Amino acid sequence: MLAILMKDVLLELRTKETLAALLTLGVLTLLVLSFAFDPTSELRPLAAPGSLWVAVVFAGVLAVNRSFLVERDNGCLQGLLLCPLDRGLIFLAKALANFLFMLAAQAVLLPVFVVFFNLLPTLAFLRLLLVLLLGILGFAGAGTLFAAISVRTRSREVMLPLLLLPLAVPVLIAGVVSSARILAGGDLGEVSQWLGLLAAYDLGVLVVGWLVFEYAVEE
Repeated sequence: MLAILMKDVLLELRTKETLAALLTLGVLTLLVLSFAFDPTSELRPLAAPGSLWVAVVFAGVLAVNRSFLVERDNGCLQGLLLCPLDRGLIFLAKALANFLFMLAAQAVLLPVFVVFFNLLPTLAFLRLLLVLLLGILGFAGAGTLFAAISVRTRSREVMLPLLLLPLAVPVLIAGVVSSARILAGGDLGEVSQWLGLLAAYDLGVLVVGWLVFEYAVEE
């Protein structure tokens, strides 16, 4: 598992293709959405949480789609499946790699988000990081599983969002509501139920993905 994770990380450090694509798409998404509201409008801060999670979703779909596409194009997918290890560990390694790539992109996009939406950098963003961590982990887990299913299809670019986004709705709702309350000055106690939902979703997705990944990648 660690060998697969390190392989993906080292490959990304050499090429930087996924991170470059994530940052480009994320910045463009935030830029376009920021121009949808007048800088002096009172609605601008209210739209900020939704805009942040739209950028997370767009960039996340791109990241998970590339995770197995690289393996297939290089003829390595079959080699991974022939390795003498539990195939569920391949899923966990890929999910963790996607989580790390999305997290690294958010480390850059979050300051951009603050600037574009004229927000004041406060301690609330430390609480927002916890919401992003839980949301991105669940999205990466679900996305990795469906990326493995759709990578063998001809219309994988269309199939992946169609499979992933409906099942990622709990993450998006919990993420947007929690982010909105935290940015409005709320503490973690006010969003504890939503954080619990995110944690339960993360655990469920990772366990289910680990159990069914072997069947998802069958020819």
